[in-house]
Amino acid sequence: MTITHCLFNKQKYDVRMTDLEPPELPRGIALAWGVAANPQRGPKREMSVERIVEAAVELADADGIGAVSMAAVAAKLGFTPMSLYRYVSAKDDLLLLMQEEATGLPPEDHLVLDSWQERVRALFEAQVLVYLRHPWLLSLPISGSPITPNSSAWLDAGLAALEQTPLTAEERVAVALSVTGHARWYGSVLAGYTDAARTSGLTADEVTAQEAALFDRVITADEYPALRRAIDDGVFLSTSDPFRFALERILDGVQAYIAGLDRGEAHVSQPDWVGADPAELAGDKRYRDALKAVRDAEKALRAARKLERQSMREAAERLAKAKKA
Repeated sequence: MTITHCLFNKQKYDVRMTDLEPPELPRGIALAWGVAANPQRGPKREMSVERIVEAAVELADADGIGAVSMAAVAAKLGFTPMSLYRYVSAKDDLLLLMQEEATGLPPEDHLVLDSWQERVRALFEAQVLVYLRHPWLLSLPISGSPITPNSSAWLDAGLAALEQTPLTAEERVAVALSVTGHARWYGSVLAGYTDAARTSGLTADEVTAQEAALFDRVITADEYPALRRAIDDGVFLSTSDPFRFALERILDGVQAYIAGLDRGEAHVSQPDWVGADPAELAGDKRYRDALKAVRDAEKALRAARKLERQSMREAAERLAKAKKA
């Protein structure tokens, strides 16, 4: 089973790779692997795919992914946009190559660590740092399995860290993807807080305090009782790191599973997902109508709750005035 296989209904999309003709490498991927044909014409000495990608990454690091266009990159290099298209024929290819450049290779210092947990943890932290250095990476869509060299190297490192465990190949991939996904989510949150601090002029602690105050102001025990109790317990002002706590519990769970295998317990096979195909649902008018009805109901519920809160405030104000009188 391929990594992307799990995203689809297996009953409908169960096609073996041996049944398909080997696809031609898209140009962006071919460029990443260095097997694409060089342009026949163009300013070869002054221009290269590497220089184009480096300039684009510099633009994104400075001003975000929105600042990157073929025209902006060409202007930064002192060429016309048409000269760039001889080397990178589409912006999507440029974004792919930028992602490859910014991702880089995984650090090798994790290789000297003893346990698989330490190695996986070190790779997790290194991935989070990549997102903090290049937060614009988080705005790029995930369009499939990592096929470029550097992205493949990160997955390879994750699998290698688990290679001495009794996990099956599929289970090692599942663990590696889980940790990678958690690193992306953690990086997204940290990058968001960093950007909020930069744009507001507040420190990270001040941003956290401001957010906690907003939660405290709008979350009531009647509507969100569990969240209100968490706020009263000070969770939004806590210095503990929920993302690292979650990572450790992921690793604990994997270790517990491995311990079971060492005791002779069988591997747990996951049932195939047999839910409705998302593509079919998206095209089903009844499904779209049902979604609209749910959204309308939610909107009406929010309006009713707003009216209820307003009425309660007005009643409390009248009661206070009556007591004063």
